[in-house]
Amino acid sequence: MDVTRLLIALVVGMAVLIVLIMKTKLHPALSLVISAVVVGIVGGVGLTAIPGLITSGFGNTLAGIGLVIAFGCMMGQVMEETNAAKVMAHTFIKALRGKNEEVAMGITGFLVSIPIFCDSALIVLAPLVKSISQAKKKSLTGLALIMACCLNITHTSVPPTPGPLAVVAQFGDTIDLGAYILFGIAMGIPLMIVIIIMGRIVGRKWYKIVDENGEIIDVSPEQAKEYAVLSSQPTVPELDPNETYPSAFMAFAPILIPVVLILLSTVTSMVYKGEDNIVTQLIAFFGSPVIAIAIALLVSIYGLAGNKSRQEVLDCLERGVKSCGTIILITGAGGAFGNIIKSSGIGDVIAQGLANSNLPVLLLPFLVAAILKLVLGSGTVAMTTTATICAPILMQIPGANMMFCAYAACIGAQVFSLHNDSFFWVLTRTFKLDKLDVQIFGYEAMQFVWSWVGFGILSIVNLIF
Repeated sequence: MDVTRLLIALVVGMAVLIVLIMKTKLHPALSLVISAVVVGIVGGVGLTAIPGLITSGFGNTLAGIGLVIAFGCMMGQVMEETNAAKVMAHTFIKALRGKNEEVAMGITGFLVSIPIFCDSALIVLAPLVKSISQAKKKSLTGLALIMACCLNITHTSVPPTPGPLAVVAQFGDTIDLGAYILFGIAMGIPLMIVIIIMGRIVGRKWYKIVDENGEIIDVSPEQAKEYAVLSSQPTVPELDPNETYPSAFMAFAPILIPVVLILLSTVTSMVYKGEDNIVTQLIAFFGSPVIAIAIALLVSIYGLAGNKSRQEVLDCLERGVKSCGTIILITGAGGAFGNIIKSSGIGDVIAQGLANSNLPVLLLPFLVAAILKLVLGSGTVAMTTTATICAPILMQIPGANMMFCAYAACIGAQVFSLHNDSFFWVLTRTFKLDKLDVQIFGYEAMQFVWSWVGFGILSIVNLIF
């Protein structure tokens, strides 16, 4: 095995991928396939074998998660268009008795971004954030950044969001999806606390409010102190009476149902390992991701959109499918790229090198994802591509925990969120965070810190377990 040739193949393939995505008009999925061909040729894979490896990698990857991603996107679209996300936010604000709105928006963002793309979720929740700032003179900057960063936590790391779901799929049977969902939620809670603390600090430094005319304005340091005292008074902003809203129970149901079913299946399989009876079979059936998400989709259709006409619901579902087409293509193409890496032997070479070095195993997927996010802008593309590159390598390293490696790739894809990231523009334009200092030292600093804190916590967990 020519080690030098294999390493050159990977470097050349990565360089081609980055150039194609950044400098050409090609879709990322096509760029991944072309890069896979380059890696195969330079790495010495037979020309006749490359097409088969690409198609098998594509098909095998989507076989397990294609429907899950599609159903999840449709469910998220229904939740978005039926105001379920707004009801969830309002429920937490009421539960906190009109105080600690930062906590309410953090929890809301954390949960809403599990089924809904974070860009869409931010737009859906923006009116509620603005109404809180207007009614209570609360810092719009702090509220918006807390919500945005908490949206990114679960959008990045908790399936059935497409990105982390695709990452888990690249590691095959080495990761149990239910266990990973539970792990992602548990890891996200301390990060949410860190974000809320940072958001309050940033909110005081760059104090903006929504005035009586609905305009976003900056306030002086003296006014900010007055408003900080005023905003401590308990107030619950009302929902728009001209819109229709589902009950709180139905708003939360589409998120909780699949999580509970998948986790129940995971726990049952661990407790009753080896036992095969009708009860365990039923739990395993309903807890399989595709069935659990399908049930959640049915609940969202008939529970949230039951008052809409058949055509309105079908149109809504179609919009959801369109939103996930790119993710499915990129995920499948990433599987093709990863299959070429695995078949060429590159993974074995790098895995052996890592195993013989002192470099922490978790650092590889974290840094690769961070670099790709910085270069490419898209967190989903960054984490999916990282998984396709690193999974074949990491799975060859004895003792490496694949669930921890997958999580490292996910949070690494959020280290940077700069001007080539679409979410950056949605956030800054929606809340008029147009000054470079608040963009870089506010939002980007919060993203950078919580991602590295997450990696630090993950490293400690890895040392313990």
